[in-house]
Amino acid sequence: MKRLGQSLRIGVAPNGLALVKVGRLFGSAPLALSEQPLDLFAPDALAPGLRMLFSDIPLAGWPVTVVLADELLRLWQVTPPPGATRPADLEAAAALRFQHLFGASPADWRISADWDADRPFLAAAAPRVLLDQLTAAANEHRFHLVEVAPQFVAALNQWRRERRPGAWFGQVAGGVLTLAAYQGRSLAAVRTAVIPAGADRDWLEAHVGREALRVGVARPERLQLCGAAPAAWASSPGRLNFACSLLETLDDGWSELARLARSGSAA
Repeated sequence: MKRLGQSLRIGVAPNGLALVKVGRLFGSAPLALSEQPLDLFAPDALAPGLRMLFSDIPLAGWPVTVVLADELLRLWQVTPPPGATRPADLEAAAALRFQHLFGASPADWRISADWDADRPFLAAAAPRVLLDQLTAAANEHRFHLVEVAPQFVAALNQWRRERRPGAWFGQVAGGVLTLAAYQGRSLAAVRTAVIPAGADRDWLEAHVGREALRVGVARPERLQLCGAAPAAWASSPGRLNFACSLLETLDDGWSELARLARSGSAA
């Protein structure tokens, strides 16, 4: 039964789907409803996978947010061209940067961004075929598709108010560390790296230092991490290069797929 302030969130990853109910009122705790394993890259896998995910759960009339695992998308930073004044100028700059970075035509991708003519901004691209399948599912199951968000962008927005001056933001998900590097208040770059087995705080120190050099900004004063970050990465006595704080702990029994669906939720 749907109550005031409640909504549903679907997590979509290459290996499966998850459905979570969240609520903004009365201290409602999020509730994991169902999960469905699948190979998203198999032909016509998403539609039947969603039907299995929704079995015995009526979705008609529900507001639904979809969170896409970052490996299904492309994330990059765009520098607005000098003198850009029209949205079309920013869209063209994002498309050209996409083609340069990923070697693919943007025609098969839908680009969204925090468009800004005055400073570099974050852009994301999702495959049009995937978005079309999600729209078809919304029509079939009669739910309201409110938003489709990349996991990292959802997490970045969720923790935006917690970011401290001089800090970088990071997310650990699926064995990948994604960093938002800042120069002052401005986003300087988004960088991703596979975390090697046994990566300790020394690896993190070296990795952040290398990324700062590559981006051309100062090493952060603090790194704030969400997701499945190792507890050993948190600040410890004697660490001088930068502080590291973990924004959440993962001891509540939620699966990785359910956490994906929950990403960005205030509940």
